[in-house]
Amino acid sequence: MIQVTRSSMPDFNEFCDEIKDIWDSRWLTNMGAKHEQFCGELRSYLGVPHVTLFSNGHLALEGAVASMGFPEGAEIITTPFTFVSTTHAIWRNRLTPVFCDIRKSDYTMDPDGIEALITEKTCAILPVHVYGNLCNTERIGAIARKHGLKVIYDAAHAFGETLDGKNVACFGDASMFSFHATKVFHTIEGGAVCYADDALVQPLDDVKNFGIRGPEEICGPGGNAKMNEFQAAMGICNLRHVHEEIAKRKAIAGVYSERLAGREGILIGGDRPGLVRNYGYFPVVFDGPYDRDDLHSYLAENDVFTRKYFYPLTSSVGCYRGLKGASETPAAEYVSSHVLTLPLYADLAAEDAERICDLIIRRR
Repeated sequence: MIQVTRSSMPDFNEFCDEIKDIWDSRWLTNMGAKHEQFCGELRSYLGVPHVTLFSNGHLALEGAVASMGFPEGAEIITTPFTFVSTTHAIWRNRLTPVFCDIRKSDYTMDPDGIEALITEKTCAILPVHVYGNLCNTERIGAIARKHGLKVIYDAAHAFGETLDGKNVACFGDASMFSFHATKVFHTIEGGAVCYADDALVQPLDDVKNFGIRGPEEICGPGGNAKMNEFQAAMGICNLRHVHEEIAKRKAIAGVYSERLAGREGILIGGDRPGLVRNYGYFPVVFDGPYDRDDLHSYLAENDVFTRKYFYPLTSSVGCYRGLKGASETPAAEYVSSHVLTLPLYADLAAEDAERICDLIIRRR
C-alpha cells in the first residue's frame, strides 16, 4: 500500500542518545532542558525574536488568537479552504469566523475579497498558507494596517519556507506552525507560535500553563498545552535533518510535475518567484476527462491512497453553515470538489511515484 503520507523519523540511536538525559533527570515536562534547547534552536532557524511551544498546532493557534485579547463576539476574516482546526480556533475563542473566498491560482485567501467583509466588529484576518503556497502577505498586511486589524497566519503547511530570503515565520503579528507527525518537520505532536511583539510572551505562557505565573500566583483561567520533553527531543533530532527531508520530497514532486503537468484535465500550481518551498503536499485539481471522486476510488483500489484535502469546506459543515460568507466562496467550492493530494513523503520511491502517474494517466 502507498499511503498519502508517512512520518519521517531520525535514526533510532540518535533519538535514544537525545533522550538519555531525560532518564537521568526525570524531568519529563514543564519546560525542562530539552524544551528550552529546542525553543532556542527554533528561534535561530526561523529568525524570529519569540517562539512559544505548544503540545499541538491546534492549541497553538487557539493560543495565538487568545493572546490578542479580542472582545467576545468580534469577527475574524478567514478562509473556508483549510483544515477545520483553523475555524475551530476562532470559534472556541468565542469569536465569529467570516469566510473569504480563495484564489484558484494558489488556493490562498483572495485579498480582493477582504475589504468587503470588514465591519465595525472585525478584529483580525486569519489567512492560511495552503499546501505551502504563501498568501499575498504584502497586500494582506496593507489592508490590515489600513483598518487597524491584526494578522495571524496559519502556517501549519509552511515550515522551513522562505520568500525572497525572509522566513515565513516573520509575517503578520503571529504565525502558527503545526509539528504533527505527518508534517515535513514534526515533534510527534506539537506546535508553535512565532512573533516579534514582546507583549505576547506572557499571555501565550498563561494560556498554555493554567495561567500560573509563580508558585502562588495564578493570573486567570489558562489551559494546559505544554510541549513535553520527549516531543522537544524529537524536534531537536528532526531539525538536524529538515533540509535532507525537504530535498527528498522535492525529488518526488519533480517526478509528479514532469509526468502530469500540462495534461488535459490536470492542474498543477506553478512555482512562485522567490519562494523556497518545503514540498509538504502535492495537490492536483482534476477536471475535464477526470472525475475526482472516481479517481480517488480507482487509486485506492490499486492500493494508492490519496486525500480529498480540503473537503468538505469548513463553511459547509453543520456547525458553521450559514455564517457570513459561507455561501459566497465559489472558487473554494470548485477547488474543494476537484482536488486530490497525491502521496508525498521522503521515503516514497521514485518508481512508486511513476506508478501513481501511470494509473492517473490511464484513468482519463
